[in-house]
Amino acid sequence: MRNHDCPTVRFFKARVYKEKETQMTQNKKAKVRNLIIAAMLTALGILIPMMMPVKLIIGPASFTLAAHVPVMAAMFFSPLMTAFVALGTTLGFMISIPVPTIWLRALMHLPVMTVGAYVLKKHPEFVHQKVKIQIFNFILGIFHAGLETLVVYAFYSLGFANIEQGALLNFLLLIALGGLVHSMIDFNLALGLGNVLSKAFPIDIFDKAKNLVNKKKVKAEI
Repeated sequence: MRNHDCPTVRFFKARVYKEKETQMTQNKKAKVRNLIIAAMLTALGILIPMMMPVKLIIGPASFTLAAHVPVMAAMFFSPLMTAFVALGTTLGFMISIPVPTIWLRALMHLPVMTVGAYVLKKHPEFVHQKVKIQIFNFILGIFHAGLETLVVYAFYSLGFANIEQGALLNFLLLIALGGLVHSMIDFNLALGLGNVLSKAFPIDIFDKAKNLVNKKKVKAEI
């Protein structure tokens, strides 16, 4: 009897095939699940600017409570999902608030949050380190508010709209400082949401962070 016809060999081949098939099925389910989550977060990103009662609009400055939560929650899944949701939330602001500078500020979520998602992908352990995750939050907020301030300054400097120099400076300060605080609050809301949801179903960054913690525990015991 040839070796590949042995019952033992056939058993192991069948087992390997079954494991591969199971892994492929799990990967497909994960992709479908992430697609559904991305759609839900995008829908929230569109609805929050339209329906949230806690909203402050002062010229080009707009502060809507939890407006960043959908795109920031997407950061815990993947950079691709983050980019997708960022575009969706921009659409939400375009529908709900007829102010071009606010649309441009919303569009800045695309580069900032996507880069932030890459950082979290590289350092998932941050979500279980209270100090480091807040340092990350602060740095993200600086780039977030800074880029929004820059795009508003460019909008007026290039002559797309007129505003007195003194008023522009006040608006820029409001966007910079208010944007930083707003960004940090919303990130903590998204982090809390992610923590809760990670106990119900897998979230990429939280799963990787948990695995890293478990590996460290095993090494410590050894």
